[in-house]
Amino acid sequence: MRAGLILGEALSGLRRNASMVISVVLVTFVSLTFVGAAMLMQMQIVKMRDFWVDRAQVAISMCREDSATTNCTNGAATVEQLDAVSERLESDALEEVVRSVRFESAQEAYDNVLELYGEEYSEFITPEQLGETFRVNLVDPTKSDVLVEAFTNEEGVESVTDQMQYLEPLFAALTIATYIAVGIAGLMLIAAVLLIATTIRLSAYARRKELGIMRLVGASNRFIQTPFILEGVFAAFIGSLLAGGAIVLGVQFGVQRYLRDRVDFVTSWVNLGDVAIVLPTIIGIGLLLAALSAGFAIRRWLRA
Repeated sequence: MRAGLILGEALSGLRRNASMVISVVLVTFVSLTFVGAAMLMQMQIVKMRDFWVDRAQVAISMCREDSATTNCTNGAATVEQLDAVSERLESDALEEVVRSVRFESAQEAYDNVLELYGEEYSEFITPEQLGETFRVNLVDPTKSDVLVEAFTNEEGVESVTDQMQYLEPLFAALTIATYIAVGIAGLMLIAAVLLIATTIRLSAYARRKELGIMRLVGASNRFIQTPFILEGVFAAFIGSLLAGGAIVLGVQFGVQRYLRDRVDFVTSWVNLGDVAIVLPTIIGIGLLLAALSAGFAIRRWLRA
């Protein structure tokens, strides 16, 4: 009976302040959608980084006939220089750094270019223009600077390139986008908290006579406060569910059915399994903020 009475009071408050409740639902929906999107974006960055870091290589490009660097004054790298680089890569000194080495000849590089861009490029390039390259996978990709320092001044080596340097700007841009989403979500959550507090205070003011009577008959503060807190929590819960639905649709149709088929260089995308981790979090955030803001607002009103 007591629980039914409290629930009835909460539903009555929701009906009386329908427009404000809708506002709370919409603001909560938008803010938590941004929170969920930011979380999924960060998960996507981690997936991409893990994938590419494991596959990124350090390319040790050997001198060509037309190379102009100081290490290449004698033209193309000799067999002895190629052997020297190969022996250093397989030496005990670099055993804990180098995981695997693949040597790519000038002809192999030429064939790969034609396979990638088409046979028509054979008119513009030759194998000699590409040169030989050692492609090195590292045990720890963060230690690429060891190879850069070891081979930069080696005779016959034109350049040492860490492929991760080409991906870092992409990861940085995605991280900035995540921060922007988090910032917008934070502002929207603040707006939702203030709106919930305002809604609860207006609801309490509209029922001030009823509250006065309840106080006179000895109702406890907890009994009086609970329906108002439930109002805020219920509105936030609806907004959280809408945000969850938007996130599910975004991942299922926006990511899995649209981006997956159009962005080839990303092979691992966020999926519904990741959404299953995000949804309880955003629902929990919505309910917690609603309960705290509603409880704070009604306690202040009752003390006034």
